[in-house]
Amino acid sequence: MTQTKYIRDLLHKTNMAEAHSISSPMVSNYKLSRHGVDVFHDSTLYRSIVGALQYATLTRPEISFAVNKVCQFMVAHLDSHWTVVKRILRYLKGTLFHGLLLQPTSVTMPLVIQAFYDANWASDVDDRCSTSRAAIFLGPNLISWWSQKQKVTTRSSTEAEYRSIAQTPTELTWIHTLLTELQVSFTTPIIFCDNQSAVSIAHNPVFHNRTKHMEIDVLFVREKILAKQLTIVHVPTIDQWDDILTKPLSASRFEVLQGRLNVKSVYPENSSP
Repeated sequence: MTQTKYIRDLLHKTNMAEAHSISSPMVSNYKLSRHGVDVFHDSTLYRSIVGALQYATLTRPEISFAVNKVCQFMVAHLDSHWTVVKRILRYLKGTLFHGLLLQPTSVTMPLVIQAFYDANWASDVDDRCSTSRAAIFLGPNLISWWSQKQKVTTRSSTEAEYRSIAQTPTELTWIHTLLTELQVSFTTPIIFCDNQSAVSIAHNPVFHNRTKHMEIDVLFVREKILAKQLTIVHVPTIDQWDDILTKPLSASRFEVLQGRLNVKSVYPENSSP
């Protein structure tokens, strides 16, 4: 699935068709803030292009985090925000023929459902809200993903993780229901998490003063585990594929995780369209 023509038209609209390409949509460890005096002069252009980039994420999940960040400044935007928008466009210029690869899978074996979820705790420099992300795979194919800012400020990384994990079973329940109605066999969904504390609480919901405010989310997830509708396991951070959806990464790490999300070029390496 590609949007090559759509992206090419977007590049022409912004006079970026001849721009130099770049290897990642955001600089590693770069932080955006709403505070500044370098106000961007053209609000209509900013909102138009950022809105168009949102549509591009339908086949380009690897830009979801960067697009989500610039979307947070639709009301008041600075030159620094527009610089990031242009960097996203330069990245798309260099990956014009990339898209989401969908592969056939065996119909004789139950489909494997896997979900990677995580949260980047207190990542927003203005209000210290965390960023939630998730990537859900059906067999070898990525079918659902998101990268979004949490609405409340969390008091620990474990709480941020758990607020993120509570969203994932909701999506998995919908997929579970749909596949059941279609009479498609599938395995028990597995959620991978790199926070050992969040995994422990999911399997042993013992509450204390620091987790009482999380009880609803914890009990919701625990209910799904007891019903054998999902399993939560710990995974090392290096194997957390959805890191690309929650923070800016180095070019090398970004390229690796881009492939994990099945974002591939429609043309073989070293060939031209």
